[in-house]
Amino acid sequence: MDSEANVILDFARAIFDAQPFTQFLAAELVSASREAVTIRLPIRREILQQHGFVNGGAISYLADNAITFAGGIALNCDALTSEFKVNYLRPAKGTALIARAAVRSSGRRQAVCQCDIFVEDAEDKPVAVAQGTVVPVG
Repeated sequence: MDSEANVILDFARAIFDAQPFTQFLAAELVSASREAVTIRLPIRREILQQHGFVNGGAISYLADNAITFAGGIALNCDALTSEFKVNYLRPAKGTALIARAAVRSSGRRQAVCQCDIFVEDAEDKPVAVAQGTVVPVG
């Protein structure tokens, strides 16, 4: 890993580790680079809905957080999601969810990112797709 990649990953980990809600959900930052951000969320009983599938709110959290990290890295600053949309494709059940986000367009004031969410070990069957716009804080 080159020095820029290490700086990006260290920066992302510091922000990730400072998020109380992320810690509550036990999410893990798997990777962060200029190309993509990957977040893993273990599937626990506490994030399931009444039918035994992952609650849509947990899936939305993954999309929002992965999109914000990808956009913040592209903008080279601390960032916030200004809007996002998620499409749920199929119910999620398994041991963990993976969210992988990448920037599709970036300028000085905003980055538009897309995110695929899938059950670990079933990357060919996404459970949701999302798109969002990220802006600098302040």
